[in-house]
Amino acid sequence: MEVIVIDDFLPYNDFKNLQNFVMDSDLSWFFNPVLNTGHDTTDYTCYFTHALFNMKKSYIFSEFYHMFGPLFYEKLEIKSLIRMKLNLYSYTETTQKHALHRDYPFPHKGCLFSFNTCNGATHFQDGTSIDSVENRAILFDAYELHGSTSCSDAKARINLNVNYF
Repeated sequence: MEVIVIDDFLPYNDFKNLQNFVMDSDLSWFFNPVLNTGHDTTDYTCYFTHALFNMKKSYIFSEFYHMFGPLFYEKLEIKSLIRMKLNLYSYTETTQKHALHRDYPFPHKGCLFSFNTCNGATHFQDGTSIDSVENRAILFDAYELHGSTSCSDAKARINLNVNYF
């Protein structure tokens, strides 16, 4: 599996504007009691999301999509957007590694973009682990098994998940 890591993915001013909005605003975050298909409601894992766009649900088109969409469409050369959502994994006393999963049951492109540097990471089936570093993008086939982690050195790990063709 090919994984591409791009540091300083967005121009500095664009990144800082988005980072300030996501981390310092009154943005609504929605509780998700299950992280992915490898978890269930009994394992105490959870996270918060803000859906910016989801093609499967016509009613999910956040009023804040316009702040993210144009930048990422251009940088990623998106032909068709499947989903774009913000993820917030709250602090845990020790870093918790989450189960591997596929975002969708078909090959497609994925981008995980970090808004803050912390000891959280994205890990893959082959054992590769990529640290969360602010303004870093990880590009890969999101059909391939991958997983997230919480963080234990910041209030939260915040990233943007983009699924597209």
